[in-house]
Amino acid sequence: MNKTEEYARKVINLAMDTITVRYRFFDRTLYKIKFEPAEHLNGYVSDVTTLFYDPALLLKDYLKEPSFAVRLCLHVMFHLVFLHPFTRDERDKDIWDLACDIAVTNAVLSLEDSGHYMSGDDERKTVISKIKKWVPNLTAQKLYREFAAQGISNDARANYKRLFTMDSHSYDKEKTDEILLTEEEFKKLSERIKAELKSFSKDGEGNEEILKNLKEATKVRHDYEHLLRRFASESELIKINPDEFDYVYYMYGLSLYENMPLIEPLEYADDKRIKDFVIAIDTSASCRGDMVKKFIETSVNILRSENTFFDEVNIHIVQCDSAIKNITRIKNKADLDEYVENFTLSGFGATDFRPVFKYVDEKIEDKTFENLKGIIYFTDGYGVYPNEKPKYDVVFAYAEEDELRPKAPSWATGCVVEDKLS
Repeated sequence: MNKTEEYARKVINLAMDTITVRYRFFDRTLYKIKFEPAEHLNGYVSDVTTLFYDPALLLKDYLKEPSFAVRLCLHVMFHLVFLHPFTRDERDKDIWDLACDIAVTNAVLSLEDSGHYMSGDDERKTVISKIKKWVPNLTAQKLYREFAAQGISNDARANYKRLFTMDSHSYDKEKTDEILLTEEEFKKLSERIKAELKSFSKDGEGNEEILKNLKEATKVRHDYEHLLRRFASESELIKINPDEFDYVYYMYGLSLYENMPLIEPLEYADDKRIKDFVIAIDTSASCRGDMVKKFIETSVNILRSENTFFDEVNIHIVQCDSAIKNITRIKNKADLDEYVENFTLSGFGATDFRPVFKYVDEKIEDKTFENLKGIIYFTDGYGVYPNEKPKYDVVFAYAEEDELRPKAPSWATGCVVEDKLS
């Protein structure tokens, strides 16, 4: 190790000690980060739990900004505790990375007593306060959805990068599977930090922004397509069954007897697809029409899938506030397309979930539904629930997170589907 590397390492160690003295609950996560010198890198590169840095550049930045190393360590650490490397999925990388950097900087700047002030922070705070006017709960996920929906100009993108980017992200999904700590283990560290912030902070001042991001990172997410598949019913379809068809004998017959196979392919196989199904829509005044329409479009796009949808179906789409306002029966894909194209919302009163369940029970009784697996109810969650558990599965799908919302009954699944509606 040469002198430059030695001094750079001391700067990093000092920064880590500074952080752990002020915030002992960051220690476990902070010391999972591996710092690797890389000469002539001309920047800083995060690869999940490893930060590659140019020792000479780090010393130069440290001399110019004494708090730079502390800020850099906090920046990389917050990416990890907010689980940013694990939640990129199929998002646009550049927009996602930018949203993550803004969310992380907001969290770092909320730690007023960390002694990490840098030149330009006043401008950063001003820009963040403007962003919060259209994204009040500033997390990477929410900001990304806003950027993706509304777009971002080249000038704004360049300015955000100048203010908020400290390192480039080379997160590789395959590498996230190879690191010593898994996503679940990082989630446990995040839960621990969240608990300690709530329990041991003196007045909570400055921790609110961190807690918002930790909550977003650790909340339980449901795969909406998987939930829809739960309501599929098993039926016999006419198609080749690959588990029972033997191509060896089939091809041998074709060659031996001149295009006469020894066996015919078995054309029947059991498959699970959606046939009887109910989509209930809360049309009370608190449910926005644009979100309801997006939910319908998202559900229809999934149902259109060849592997999910029978050719002939019995899907009832029920709109209800305190009483049922509209019922549409869907028999095939064409009906679905027509419904989405001509969709209108009816209702806007108070919310009572019970009329929908009464309607479904009646349709089961008169054999309209012969094999109903369950219903999905799109709602804000504020309404009167049935007292008794129905004989079918129920999912209450919420447009967005809401801490004050009453919990779904124990016999139902409550899930937030806002990621699917962006």
